Amino acid sequence: MRVARVLTRLNLGGPARQVLASDPILKDRGFDLRVFAGSPGPGEGDLFDELRARGVDVRRVPGLGRAVTGVGDWRAYRRLARELREFAPDVVHTHASKAGALGRLAARATPDAARVHTFHGHVLEGYFPPFVSKRIAALERRFADDTDRVVAVSHATAEDLLRLGVVSEERLMVCPPGVELDALLDIPGLGAPDRRDGALRELVGAGPGDALVGVIGRLAEVKRPEVALEAFLTIAGRHGRAHLVFVGDGDQRRALESAIAALDDALRDRVHLVGARTDLPAVYADLDVVLASSRSEGLPVALIEAAAAGLPVVATSVGGVPELVAHERTGYLGETADELAFGLDQLLSDPASRAGCGQRARMRVEARHSAKALADRLEALYRAVVEARQ
Repeated sequence: MRVARVLTRLNLGGPARQVLASDPILKDRGFDLRVFAGSPGPGEGDLFDELRARGVDVRRVPGLGRAVTGVGDWRAYRRLARELREFAPDVVHTHASKAGALGRLAARATPDAARVHTFHGHVLEGYFPPFVSKRIAALERRFADDTDRVVAVSHATAEDLLRLGVVSEERLMVCPPGVELDALLDIPGLGAPDRRDGALRELVGAGPGDALVGVIGRLAEVKRPEVALEAFLTIAGRHGRAHLVFVGDGDQRRALESAIAALDDALRDRVHLVGARTDLPAVYADLDVVLASSRSEGLPVALIEAAAAGLPVVATSVGGVPELVAHERTGYLGETADELAFGLDQLLSDPASRAGCGQRARMRVEARHSAKALADRLEALYRAVVEARQ
């Protein structure tokens, strides 16, 4: 079976990490895969070469980036249509908004191919003025009518798509993310003497007895890094040996740097921006808690990885996050910076509770969110849509 995957970019975010996890497995099972992607933005990282090194055919498509560029988008569409016509896939699987639009338009060059589109979250509410959101939803409905199966990464995302009338229930399915977990599952539990890697702690100047709270992911407006900072500052006085570490980069970095620069010297020394990192198992091994303050999510890969590393999570209760984080069992959920601060305070005050939450979190994700589990789900999906077309 020939499968074409179309992504905006192969950055260090969730969609690309899932492709990196599942596609080498599908290739080993005999699938003929070709991945089409644009270029990441500055500081986002790029998994293009790593995916290629694992034997997956990857093609760069100029213009298939995150930004809407007019002429560049038209060229990306023309290039995709030509590439798909040449490859003649059995399935065209698109991901997220822009790649979903251009990829499904280009898929008309191969009318016999089944079309699958994944929502890794959505921008149908809360991102744009209401009249813009309505137009986007109307476009997504038109695309869904021409799509064999629409996939949501969480039940919460699926419910939104149904509520907004984007897709009919019979065309919709939930396919939870899966990522490579083995290196994370091998990390000893919190409190184990051999858990720490030490590189991140050395980088930020944290001692062995200090607590590190990590914010993992893009520094983007939707991630609200300023709320994570506010939550940390609320409890910083009570936990004088706690540090906050932002692992990632993005267009909110400059604003965050300004906010950190405005802190007094003692607090400024405990808040760190380390940029995007590819050595994530080492990063997670040095953390004690992961904090997420997004205002919108699908099912965040960073929180799956945190759980696999045996870390408790404090997060906003948005999208599919409650499907990952069990309140007061594997971490804490909140709505405001104060509620996130409460969760941080509870975990930082009690190392035994912190370790217990992390262990329960690890058990929740080990089987359901592995690379093999995702590959199994995708294989079943691809075979089903192709058989339905026959």
